[in-house]
Amino acid sequence: MATIAVIKRKCTGCAACRAVCPFSAIDMKDGLAEINAGCRACGLCIKACSYQAIVALETKRDSVDKSLWQDFLVFGEMTEQGLHPVTRELIGEAHRLAAGSPHQVHAILIGAGLDAAAQELRHYDLGKILVYEDAQELAYFRADSFAACFEDAINTLRPSVVLVGATALGRSLAPRVSTRFQTGLTADCTSLSFRENSDLVQIRPAFGGNIMAEIITPHTRPQFATVRYKVMDAHPRAEAARGEIIRRPLPQKARDSKVRLVDSRPVPPAANISEAEILVVAGRGLNKPADLDLVVALAQALGGEYAFTRPLVEKGWGSNDRQIGLSGRTVRPRLIITVGVSGAIQFTACMDGAEKIIAINQDEKAPIFSIAHLGIVGDLYDVVPRLIELIKAGGREHAGI
Repeated sequence: MATIAVIKRKCTGCAACRAVCPFSAIDMKDGLAEINAGCRACGLCIKACSYQAIVALETKRDSVDKSLWQDFLVFGEMTEQGLHPVTRELIGEAHRLAAGSPHQVHAILIGAGLDAAAQELRHYDLGKILVYEDAQELAYFRADSFAACFEDAINTLRPSVVLVGATALGRSLAPRVSTRFQTGLTADCTSLSFRENSDLVQIRPAFGGNIMAEIITPHTRPQFATVRYKVMDAHPRAEAARGEIIRRPLPQKARDSKVRLVDSRPVPPAANISEAEILVVAGRGLNKPADLDLVVALAQALGGEYAFTRPLVEKGWGSNDRQIGLSGRTVRPRLIITVGVSGAIQFTACMDGAEKIIAINQDEKAPIFSIAHLGIVGDLYDVVPRLIELIKAGGREHAGI
């Protein structure tokens, strides 16, 4: 792990490094910068220093032979409806990263009743599709059993990169598997790139979304990353089926699980804003909870769903399952209308993939206008009721949407 050090003879005491440190880890002693125990080696101070007085000191360690680890492995998550859509996005991203290299893209399926899913995956230009199927042991998600199967697949294929969806299941499974190989895992990545030396650059917001951290795993393999749903582009489905389906025997460790299903109860159906084609989002520009009725009414008039920004959820005005942002959901609807939303990076990073963005805000300098396709500068209490009237009177086209 890197440590941060100050070269005293180069330090001028300008304190630029101290100003950018998010951990208050830099003190000024005798007019010079000094790193304290709060340092997390984020590197912001290095970039801020104009005099090259701050450096990162790397601890030397043995590295894995990267040539022994090749290709990409995508975890194919199953739901009651079949393959989770994030699987196709992960496959698409793996193909993009592998383009122009000898690396292949493979997939793994774990569960019961996987025949249809395995055949479907053959239409996504995969090399090998490893299937771990057992009607008893894998009928429901057990982290230890699934991790044992995943571990066996990695030992079999020895992939350089493993991609998992940042779903509830993926966030539980990926850390368990990565620790078995004593390797790194970057969660909730929003972007990825692949270097010629096979290092995966994993990019994700950090420090409350104030910076985009670039994380690499240079010394160990495989490299694990979980990726949010609706962030990457799905791989197109081909008419021709290719790829080898390999049915693997269930590892003994998967059979040795002590977890047993005692009872199961269906979760009441709820709106999934990640799947919504039309979204209306309420921001801190609303004055009181009752004003949310305007947002809901606009969403209903458009036949869409409504959502919230983090400040409203923190006030208790909305629920987390309808929150858009780094601590909520990522969305890519055909149309999104923001109402009283300022447009902080924590929010925009999770919705700027929408096909059309319409922003309503009375502050013409609000950051949301920099990404909006159409901006309406005005009081939301005047604009939104008028929009609802127009839609009800003549439909979306008449309202200009």
